[in-house]
Amino acid sequence: MGRPHVVALAVTDGAPIFELAVPCEVFGLDRRDLADPWYSLRMCAAEPGPVRAAHGLALPVTHGPEGLLDADTVLVAACDRIAQLTPPPALVDAVREAHRRGRRIASLCGGVYVLAAAGLLDGRRATTHWMHAADFARRFPRVQVDPGPLYVDHGDVLTSAGTGSVIDLCLHLVRRDLGTAVANEVARRMVVPPHREGDQTQYAKPPAARAERPDSLAPVLAWARERLHEPLTVRRLARAAHLSERTFARRFRDTLGVTPLQWLLRERVRLAQELLETTDEPVEAIARHSGFGTAPNLRHHFRRLTSVSPTTYRRVFHHRAGTAGALRGRAPAPGPMAGPPAA
Repeated sequence: MGRPHVVALAVTDGAPIFELAVPCEVFGLDRRDLADPWYSLRMCAAEPGPVRAAHGLALPVTHGPEGLLDADTVLVAACDRIAQLTPPPALVDAVREAHRRGRRIASLCGGVYVLAAAGLLDGRRATTHWMHAADFARRFPRVQVDPGPLYVDHGDVLTSAGTGSVIDLCLHLVRRDLGTAVANEVARRMVVPPHREGDQTQYAKPPAARAERPDSLAPVLAWARERLHEPLTVRRLARAAHLSERTFARRFRDTLGVTPLQWLLRERVRLAQELLETTDEPVEAIARHSGFGTAPNLRHHFRRLTSVSPTTYRRVFHHRAGTAGALRGRAPAPGPMAGPPAA
């Protein structure tokens, strides 16, 4: 058994509560039933003295900025406006030094100001809450500010948009470290969607109010996830949603920020990941069960979306995911054999 992956959460006075609560929920709870060892979370104060979140909530900080230096992952929490405009120098120095030492650095919402002040984003694409984007771009002209995506991952440095996207970024880190099955199980326990791609737009919104409920796509998404092994087309999805193809495609894009076929492809890759992690099925069978039809087709799309081959992915994550599958009562159930997918 190895040592826990240490996550250091850097906090400043007046930090918003939600953006602090998410990493505490994801990394701070004891989830050794999913992966052992689990993460070890430490809260690090940016400056000496007691630290209080917004609305006066006292924070149990155990370290100062020096606690960032030997962590595996450094999260810089969202800051209030004062800390954005004048980040504590000791925090900026510690973040810069942690990055120099090879630590993974991620900002949550407005914490991106600290990363930019430390010079970690110069010449790089970064995101933040769309409400901060213009101000952030003006203050840091060397950063390639993109207010669209939910998060941006450069490997060593990650940035996220605001509020809800902090959940997406934290689950993305778990997925990188421990695999899809474990990340999906954490999402299930939090009762949130298992995954939203980083390039899904911040501006994605429910369609304008009509006779249908704003979440009217939820049933067809659940329906499609149960049939990923079958040939699925936009026409078939639209029929299941009781909409015309044109209306369905428009509403899908407005709601999820991607096209129906892009969503299908990602869901199939995600299913293939979970099958690789939690079963001993050969790649050829997984290709059929996940709707890719053939192993070469699976390998092509899997490598394009994950940057590794199915075999490499299984070698890295297979031994870590058995518990997550067992907790759900079974490994993901393969569907019947199917031909090549329409997507």
